Amino acid sequence: MRRIVIALVACFALGSALKAQNVQLHYDFGEDRKMVTTTLEMFKPDKYGSTFFFVDLDYSSDARDVDNGVSLAYWEIARSFKWNETQKFEPRVEFNSGNVTGFPINNAWLAGGQYTWNNEDFSKVFTLQANYKYIKDKHDASFQITAVWGLHFFNRKLSLTGFADVWREDNVFKELNDGGIPDIIETDYVFLAEPQIWYNTCKNFSIGGEIEMSNNFGGNEGFMVNPTLAAKWTF
Repeated sequence: MRRIVIALVACFALGSALKAQNVQLHYDFGEDRKMVTTTLEMFKPDKYGSTFFFVDLDYSSDARDVDNGVSLAYWEIARSFKWNETQKFEPRVEFNSGNVTGFPINNAWLAGGQYTWNNEDFSKVFTLQANYKYIKDKHDASFQITAVWGLHFFNRKLSLTGFADVWREDNVFKELNDGGIPDIIETDYVFLAEPQIWYNTCKNFSIGGEIEMSNNFGGNEGFMVNPTLAAKWTF
């Protein structure tokens, strides 16, 4: 799970009266994954905007040559800004960083704006973000487009949430050809989406999962699909 933005889409438009923190446990069924991930996230609005952060930790992935302990640590923190309660468009800033099996994930700074659409009872929310992106030691000027959604049904017992990212990042992959000689494959863009489904047994506990769909992401060339089974506790 690179990013899970459940609380953001559920609470963004409700104003400063709501805040949400939750912890999630995912088991990843993807090829060569078979690992557990925990996610801690917090969303807190106030009269000047909102703050969102999350931390992902992957555990004991043999495919990443880690037999025990944390094989990946990743976090993001974002702040949006507003000047009135009815404002739909908000400027925003964001920072991303992490480490996988002892190797750092490039720090990234983002700045841009987001616009949110919602129905009257906020059971359907959609947020679109457009950002300038600086990736340290890689890109001085890149971009990222993000869509975030939350659809709630049956008195909010069933929730369909998730996000989709597209950003510019040059990557180089090596792939062995039929002669056993590595071919160099260069790519320019990364795609990542994590649609999720949750059954909310009560206001605190949910069960469900997600399907991570990616292209040229996380050191893997080409398209990948990695489903998870998950539980969530909301504080």
